Order: sequence, then structure tokens, then C-alpha cells
Amino acid sequence: MFRLIPILILLCFVFPAAGLAKVVDETQVDQKVREIAKTLRCTVCQTENIWESGAPLAHQMREAVRERVMQGQSAEEIRAYFHSRYGDYIMMEPPKQGFNWLIWLAPFLLLFGGGVLLWREVKGWVTRTPAPPPPPALAETARRRIGREVGENQ
Repeated sequence: MFRLIPILILLCFVFPAAGLAKVVDETQVDQKVREIAKTLRCTVCQTENIWESGAPLAHQMREAVRERVMQGQSAEEIRAYFHSRYGDYIMMEPPKQGFNWLIWLAPFLLLFGGGVLLWREVKGWVTRTPAPPPPPALAETARRRIGREVGENQ
């Protein structure tokens, strides 16, 4: 019995895929389903696409995409189908038209506006910085004392 164990271990190293590993062969249909599913938002998770979501609704949506790909529909037709049912919200990337331009341009406009405000504020700090006041004059007794102490140390 104990002689059989090393032989089995050796066989596992020589033939590692002998019925243990499943070869993943992604077909063109799977690739197309993945590409389309990554562009559609999960309505349950709201921050994930339906490819990455684990929600049951996302699974159903992936299956609907797969069925439509198998029927020969193009990616745009499938996206149009989901868009007609859920509106702009279903798209992970909002369309670049109408009011949605604000979504695309707002980060850059805010960054530019913040940069201008920062530049103006720093410029104001530099120009408004008052000159330091001159040091107060020393009294005569303080001058004599400093002179004595400096003279003693030399």
C-alpha cells in the first residue's frame, strides 16, 4: 500500500491534466458576449457591469445578450435593445450628446476652475505679504550690557 503512494504522486506530476484540469476554450460567441456585457451596467449593483456582477439579474442579462448574439444580432442592436428597455442609465459610458456633454466636460472644467482659483490665491498671498516691521530700537542700557557681555567673551 505504501509503495503505491509514491507512484501515484509521480503520476500526478507526469500527467497533471489527466482529467483534473478543464481546458478553457473561449469561443467567438463568448468573446462577443463579454465585450458587450462589459458595456452594460448592472441595475442592481449600479457600479459594476453585467459581466463582473454576481447579481441574479446580471446573470439573466448576460444570458439575454448570449441569446441575441446566437441569433446573429450586432453589438449595436443588442445595446439598442437594452437602451430601449432601461434608458441611458444602462450604458456604462453615457452617450456623448445633449446634456451628457456636461458629464464628460465637468471634470475638466472643475479642474481648470480650481487651478485658476489656486493661482489667484497664491498670487494674492505673494503680493499682499507685508514687509516685516523693523526691529525695535534697543535702549541705551541694553546696548551697554550687550557690549560688556560680548567684550567679556572675547
